[in-house]
Amino acid sequence: MLGNKILKSALFVSMLALAAVSFQASAACNLVSTKDGSPFKIKAVDTDTPEAKTFLETCKNPYTAKYAADPEAAKAGRKVMTFNGCTGCHGGNLGGLMAPSLVKNGGTGAFDTKWVYEKNATDKGMFETIAEGTPGTSGGTMFIWHNQLEGHTGDGLTTDEILKAIGYIRTVYKGDGEKTWLK
Repeated sequence: MLGNKILKSALFVSMLALAAVSFQASAACNLVSTKDGSPFKIKAVDTDTPEAKTFLETCKNPYTAKYAADPEAAKAGRKVMTFNGCTGCHGGNLGGLMAPSLVKNGGTGAFDTKWVYEKNATDKGMFETIAEGTPGTSGGTMFIWHNQLEGHTGDGLTTDEILKAIGYIRTVYKGDGEKTWLK
């Protein structure tokens, strides 16, 4: 009788654990291409930071709030932007050159006061845009940057590097729109 109860308890605990794993898998961040709306996958890898793994599970960028609270920490995101040539197109102060402004504080370009892709108002949307590139709505296409995606630029960027860049972009934003990424 006691053995039967232990067996039932073990079976029940196993079912709970299986349900938790199943729930965890369904909580993954489902990424969608800015180019054509098709889904694409970025997988957590052994070298990912805890922040990258958190984002891939929740679609929430931990660096955004961290950099908003600590401008010194945001320099890590600026380093990613300058080292990988983002500033060559978006400008040294991210005010736009060949690519749109990322600070959104006005200007003469069509996209100097609003996001080219509305979804970039969220960290998930901006991650999708940077990771998989763009179709060229603003006049030129943006390359594929994530190192897990076929056709990426150079060595590509890791999930963590893209998240740091996004966190930095959020700190320099001067637009009058709501800062939805801090919610």
